[in-house]
Amino acid sequence: MYFAKVFWMRADRLVSLVLLLRQRGRLTAAELADELEVSTRTVLRDIEALSVAGVPVYAERGRHGGFALLPGFRTELTGLNHDEALALLVAGSRRGAQAFGLGSALASAMLKVVDALPASYRDTAAGVAERLLIDPETDLLSRRLVAEEVPGTISAEIRRAVLAGNKLRIHYAAVDRDPKWRTVDPIGLVIVRDQGYLLATRSGADRTYRLSRVLAAEVLPEPAQRSERVDLDLAWQERSTRFRRGGDQIAVLVRVNPARREELVSTALDIRTEELDAEGRLRLEVTFQDSRHAEWALWQLGTDAEALAPLSLRTSLRERATAIADRYRE
Repeated sequence: MYFAKVFWMRADRLVSLVLLLRQRGRLTAAELADELEVSTRTVLRDIEALSVAGVPVYAERGRHGGFALLPGFRTELTGLNHDEALALLVAGSRRGAQAFGLGSALASAMLKVVDALPASYRDTAAGVAERLLIDPETDLLSRRLVAEEVPGTISAEIRRAVLAGNKLRIHYAAVDRDPKWRTVDPIGLVIVRDQGYLLATRSGADRTYRLSRVLAAEVLPEPAQRSERVDLDLAWQERSTRFRRGGDQIAVLVRVNPARREELVSTALDIRTEELDAEGRLRLEVTFQDSRHAEWALWQLGTDAEALAPLSLRTSLRERATAIADRYRE
């Protein structure tokens, strides 16, 4: 099994190497190593293997040298039209793939997608894909959107357990608790705003684990206890609803500028009542996870929102505003 896995890993890398040379022309060993995430020594061994197999790859010496394919060489990959390939190119989220430990696999797949196109489509598809950006690293205010880092070995084990349907043993660090080993039945993987989650059950009870808090993972030989089919979107919605309804919820009466309504609603758990007052402002009774959640949400809206009740929330907001005013008084 181990040798078969190594064989297929190398075969896939050799295909990626050929596609890189086809699409980019001459590349140095260092450039190929960087793209394939291997050492330059491995690249040189792969080049030699391709030559022995009859692939017309040759080396150019000198300052601007590198490796290239003889003109006209083409691999036989077919089956995608222009729009199908373009859809795959723009849909492939690199940050999402990295969260599941599939970053290098995505890069390899995108090379194959481009190469699968007829020559008349290839350049235009790649050019159009360059003009469509999905999930940039910063928003319009230059706030960096950082995806959580999950070690590749850990994400690979978790992914293997999910897809194979085996039990999984994880060393998990819950918030404010010492790490503990847990054996779970994995159901699926979810990414929300660049944060990865494992949906699983433990002793029959639903559990949700944040991937960045998994310190180690091990696939077990026993099959997982789970249904054959799963609606992952529905499962995520149900768990999200249970999470929002837990904790020390607080009902808040808010007076808000109608232009900021959506911002308020998007952070609240629920809207109980809503009406327009005589001054054109909205009065809403909304629910938050707890008092800290309510204070944070209303603070974001500044003077466009006013907490009318409970008194404890008005007091905490006033104290925060006073502390800020005092800091800048001088």
